[in-house]
Amino acid sequence: MEFVATGIFLFVLFLLLGSGVWVGLALLGVAFVGMELFTTRPAGDAMMTTIWSASSSWTLTALPMFIWMGEILFRTRLSEDMFKGLSPWMAKLPGGLLHTNIVGCTVFAAVSGSSAATLTTVGKMSIPELRRRNYPENMVIGTLAGASTLGLMIPPSLTLIVYGVTINESITKLFIAGIFPGLVLALMFMAYTGLYSVFAKDYNPIFDPPMSLMERIKNSRFLIPVILLILLVIGSMYLGFATATEAAVFGVLGSLGLAMVQGSLTWESFRESLLGATRTSAMIALILAGASFLSLSMGFTGLPRALATWIASMELSRFELLMALLVFYIIIGCFLDGISSVVLTIAVVEPMIRQAGIDVIWFGIFIVVVVEMAQITPPIGFNLFVLQGMTGHEMNYIAKAALPMFAIMVVMVFVLIFVPELATWLPQNM
Repeated sequence: MEFVATGIFLFVLFLLLGSGVWVGLALLGVAFVGMELFTTRPAGDAMMTTIWSASSSWTLTALPMFIWMGEILFRTRLSEDMFKGLSPWMAKLPGGLLHTNIVGCTVFAAVSGSSAATLTTVGKMSIPELRRRNYPENMVIGTLAGASTLGLMIPPSLTLIVYGVTINESITKLFIAGIFPGLVLALMFMAYTGLYSVFAKDYNPIFDPPMSLMERIKNSRFLIPVILLILLVIGSMYLGFATATEAAVFGVLGSLGLAMVQGSLTWESFRESLLGATRTSAMIALILAGASFLSLSMGFTGLPRALATWIASMELSRFELLMALLVFYIIIGCFLDGISSVVLTIAVVEPMIRQAGIDVIWFGIFIVVVVEMAQITPPIGFNLFVLQGMTGHEMNYIAKAALPMFAIMVVMVFVLIFVPELATWLPQNM
């Protein structure tokens, strides 16, 4: 029965996705068909109950709040101020101002949670400035494509919120677990950029006049607002003053205050930020509701249990299982966005990792790194489309420029596997 159910689930899913139906509605459709065919429980009643349960989670409240915070900050002068504050310090490093893409994305990721918001906010300021200084176009695009994905890992991360809600794990612990891996990945991007500047023949930028130490310190004042906002959001969670949801509220209030001080908070910008957050939150909530109903439907068929038993019968080692999941997520990431990939598969994957003795907090960081790759892999890599709109280049050129960053993320996966404490030490000792 399990093999028949699997075939029907996959057929209906690909049929709906291929016809252009929204991912959330496609998941609901697949689950409804499964309930009708393989159970005697009324599908309508089960769907209503499951959607209500999935949508009324208090933990999920953090999601729209962090999205709203990112939308507010997107409409401020934050990117311009970050470039002014970072560029004097980055100019002396091998790779020069290319590092402003990486460090800028790392900083904004800590107050955004969205890879697309991080990319757009940093890119709208850095791309014209780096082009004006004759930095290699492929590196301008590549560093932005790779570093912007840090918005998925460095807290607050929307993907980690979705993962935590789906498996009923602490959002705060997942956030804390993402700090060290996110910083290490950023350092790996910076190391590659430095090596490229030393060995590449097309690296010949126009350097700005050198600044004195006092001038650099003076320019650093532009970083104070965003640093204070990071301390407010992350510090309140790490010190135990606030849950993830409460920290999200602090973040919204802080970003509104920042926008007001900068003079960019108008009724129009407030309205646009609220509508943008509502649209994104509604989309993610629909996906989560569909995934929750699909998990229930698959549970009735016994599919997750049968698949977990089959995997166990193969007697894969922990490393072999992770390699299989790595390839699996890279493949589906070519066709689905990150959040859809997580919610669509976690009901089946969770029993496997628990049976293999894999820490669920660690696996959350593992899956986020792999989902980050999906943001820069064609044909559906969302960050590639954003970059195409910002730069005007062909998709093939952008994907090729992002390829080295994809390879660095693959290396990061192996770093996580062989040094799991990178993700587990901080949450275990907080």
